[in-house]
Amino acid sequence: MYPESLQKLIEGFKILPGVGDKTAERYALVVADTDEETIRQFASALIEVKEKLRPCKVCGNLCDGEICDICADPDRKHDTILVVQSAKDVIAMEKTGQYHGVYHVLNGAISPAKGILPEELNIDSLLERARQAREIILATSATVDGETTAMYLDKLLKKEVPAVLVTRIAHGLPSGGMLDYADEMTLVHALSDRRKME
Repeated sequence: MYPESLQKLIEGFKILPGVGDKTAERYALVVADTDEETIRQFASALIEVKEKLRPCKVCGNLCDGEICDICADPDRKHDTILVVQSAKDVIAMEKTGQYHGVYHVLNGAISPAKGILPEELNIDSLLERARQAREIILATSATVDGETTAMYLDKLLKKEVPAVLVTRIAHGLPSGGMLDYADEMTLVHALSDRRKME
């Protein structure tokens, strides 16, 4: 139905989350109607992301260099670590402007059903960082996998670094809710009403 080059572009857009056939077709047709210079800049940005973007050596957040801007910021509270599942969660929390500590990105959640075990997550470096921390805030999503991960980390941290306060974000996030979909005020309440893990 479409020329081969346009069909390839449609298939390419369909790899994006939430993009079905109709949306992919619409995106591809917009690209076809856009001037060449704009499309070259767009294509260049896509390639640059794949070439330059990497996980921060300290926290696992996405960055262009060795260490992300948050970890490199001396004004952040480096003894308070907010543990999240993905870099999207860091962005969501930063938009609130209310958190001034640092982060630790797990790159997923424990999920026996999906075959994701603790060894596959960024947990070892969290234990190293926890030895210098005052508080670890567990901000995994309010899903079964997120709760499983939080309980596992709470037990592990209490065993390895018993002097460190381990808290869990609470109020405001619905059961089954994803952190990166929550609005900024919900995240502010969840952070301010965090509780000690029992």
